[in-house]
Amino acid sequence: MQLIFSPNVDFESIREDIQRKLEEGSNFFRRGTVIQVAPGALSEANAGVLRKLFHQHGVLFRVEDPAEEPPRPAPKKAAPPPQPEERPPEPAPVPNVIPVEEEKKMLVINRTVRGGQEIQTQGSVMICGNVNPGAQIIAGGSIDIRGTCKGMVHAGAYGDATAFVVADRLMPTQIRIADRIAQPPEQMETPTVAERASIVDGKIVIEPIERQEVKV
Repeated sequence: MQLIFSPNVDFESIREDIQRKLEEGSNFFRRGTVIQVAPGALSEANAGVLRKLFHQHGVLFRVEDPAEEPPRPAPKKAAPPPQPEERPPEPAPVPNVIPVEEEKKMLVINRTVRGGQEIQTQGSVMICGNVNPGAQIIAGGSIDIRGTCKGMVHAGAYGDATAFVVADRLMPTQIRIADRIAQPPEQMETPTVAERASIVDGKIVIEPIERQEVKV
């Protein structure tokens, strides 16, 4: 869903109107919806305010990159007629939109992801640092956090129910795996061991694991 602002309306009025719709619990903004705004529509500070507000109600918020104009196809040339006793060449196989090696490649982030920041990838991702409150990690594969996770994490975002989330200290505001959502209690103790969240019997289950050292 794309959010478009009326001209000459101050940001505080926009924020109050969105907050009222979210708190009314109407279907105007459904949980799990991705809200997008055009680049330049908001300042970085105002975008951070809306991202935090939507995140508190289970709605994703991001600023879209400007769409690139698709390349125009080259004009087709007529193929020469086949010579006697010769077969026309077979058409070359159409390549995959995403090569297999690209799908299996893991994105590695060697820093802490701060509040208001979003990491999104079609594959798996490893965060060598913390995920602070207000940050969002969205991955088509699994998510591995070598630190404390206090943000929102969504593994298997494109329907992979076998994806999982691992963190040294798993304390997220919300966990999503494929189409499943888990909301941890408001007050929870800091875990003393690494934990893994995965789908078991249709529900997100969190269990302790033993970490193995990984060199990046």
